Amino acid sequence: MTDSLRTSSPVMAEVLEQVRLVAATDSTVLLTGESGTGKGVTARLIHALSPRKNLPFASVHCGAIADSLIESELFGHEKGAFTGAVTRKKGRFELALGGTIFLDEIGTITAGTQIKLLQVLQDRTFQPVGAERVMETNARILAATNNDLEKMCAEGLFREDLYYRLKVFPLEVPPLRKRKEDIPHLARVFLRRLDRHYGKGISGLEPGVLKALLAYDWPGNIRELENLMERAYILEKGDMLSRGSFPSDFFHSGKSFVEAAKAEDLPTLPEMRAEVLARAEKQYLKQVLAANQGRINKSAATAGIGTRQLHKLMTKYNLRKEEFKKGYSD
Repeated sequence: MTDSLRTSSPVMAEVLEQVRLVAATDSTVLLTGESGTGKGVTARLIHALSPRKNLPFASVHCGAIADSLIESELFGHEKGAFTGAVTRKKGRFELALGGTIFLDEIGTITAGTQIKLLQVLQDRTFQPVGAERVMETNARILAATNNDLEKMCAEGLFREDLYYRLKVFPLEVPPLRKRKEDIPHLARVFLRRLDRHYGKGISGLEPGVLKALLAYDWPGNIRELENLMERAYILEKGDMLSRGSFPSDFFHSGKSFVEAAKAEDLPTLPEMRAEVLARAEKQYLKQVLAANQGRINKSAATAGIGTRQLHKLMTKYNLRKEEFKKGYSD
């Protein structure tokens, strides 16, 4: 979650400042923005920074639940309330226990569910489907949409009173094309996450790749970047993500990756030196560890550095001493 607090973008820095401020309150937040911008991550961040952080966080993707089941999912139902209701079921508002409920794609809920949700926002009460009793909730509500709810209200598709109840604190999550300064950090985050999961030892991007990523407009936003990084990671056979692991027609409307990475996409000399040094350093450490069969003290002595520095470098390059106990093979 700390990764979500880092940004080099002035636009995103302003959003994160608003997140910090509203997190300390109980206000209802309406997150808006294009698909894939990270509205769900932002909702979790609000919860994590709030006084409710140790209480449940319930996320409901309203658009993925059938219209006939959405009320039951949110408010629960009684046994026999409808065909298939063979037992009583607790809804998300009952299970939240004073935590946070995140309603994603709020614009997709039915008219009947809109009325029930309005009741929750007005007097903090709800009724399970088929029940006569009224239950109370003190869960905080966060909602998100990539639809224009104001337009939907004008067209009679969304209740205007509910819209204004949800819009106590509106917060727009910017598209990736408006916060390109964060692409290097996000790419590193996704790469580290992939390498922790798969352990291929891929430690960075080849020269030109990052600048080519910065040149793209990302219509699919952060989700598209994450998916692209995963695809490239799977295809990559070396220890750096190379141009060949990306789709040839990915950049600039059909231009190949190599065509896109012309002079304006080339790295600076310091960037090139850093990337070449990292590759050489990792290869050298692999040879040293192999020659000493993974022994840390001897490897550090061979390299002329301390054991603590060696451990830090091994962590940086995802090297484990166990891999070298029976000799080195590249």
